Amino acid sequence: MVETPTLVIIVPCFQEEEALPGTHERLSGLLAGMVSRGEVSARSRIAYIDDGSTDATWHLAKGYADATEMACAVKLSSNVGLQNAIIAGLETMLDEADIFITIDADLQDDIQAIPTMVQRYKEGYEIVYGVRTNRRSDSWFKRTSAMAFYRLMHHLGTRSVYNHADFRLMDRRTVAELLRYPERNLFMRGIVPLMGFKSTTVEYERAERTAGKSKYPLSKMMGLAVDGITSFSIRPVRLVLVMGVVFVFVAIIILAYVLYSKFSGHAVTGWSSTILSLWFIGGCILIGLGVVGEYIGKIYMEVKARPRYHVDQKIIK
Repeated sequence: MVETPTLVIIVPCFQEEEALPGTHERLSGLLAGMVSRGEVSARSRIAYIDDGSTDATWHLAKGYADATEMACAVKLSSNVGLQNAIIAGLETMLDEADIFITIDADLQDDIQAIPTMVQRYKEGYEIVYGVRTNRRSDSWFKRTSAMAFYRLMHHLGTRSVYNHADFRLMDRRTVAELLRYPERNLFMRGIVPLMGFKSTTVEYERAERTAGKSKYPLSKMMGLAVDGITSFSIRPVRLVLVMGVVFVFVAIIILAYVLYSKFSGHAVTGWSSTILSLWFIGGCILIGLGVVGEYIGKIYMEVKARPRYHVDQKIIK
């Protein structure tokens, strides 16, 4: 633990030209205040990680890095997703700081929680999770689906921090350990708690987005949920096995009933029950194949061991 640590705030950005000017103004003001109060060292910085944006995001980030030593800019050659962009920022800046805070560029996460997170680090915690006190800024569907997801992850045996996304503080040692995880299908909300280092939480109230558009529509949220489940649990595959065993027992019961009906003279010809059974069993088979296929697809992506990202340009003073 360092008394006056060097802090790097990692800000992954994708198509954030509308939000970035306000984001930089607020973050640079906060960081300058923390430096003047002696909470962090004067070498502390903000690192903007452009995740393959096609708008003016990189132009803005590069301008901030050219104008002041407080800002750094890293441009990835293509869009690799939020989780990989965070990893790129942490890996690039690993030797530049003692502690790292990751935060979304829209600043819906309360930046006023950052000084408190740094204080928790000084108290001896190696990881500090930013946790929302409520989800009033989310739609009813997003609130409900998020709660269902956290419950499902808990039942599947995955460690996770309720109402925590990617707003967290980590010290250099824990970041170095995180970077030892080589998987391409990243789900850091599960990996970071899995490491087991001394951690605590800081609560904050999430704000409404003031500029730009959300980069996490329903399709991406569902993809993140699938990545989280398949990266940390094989219970869905076991569930498919259990379903198969249950269907075999059901088939035996139906066979006994059919034989009884035939020999007792009560057999009734018809096709409805047959067709319904075929559709039901067929659907279950397809679900089972889909679940197994999802895991095989993850194995396929992992065994190729391709790089998670490529850095096109970087400006670090």
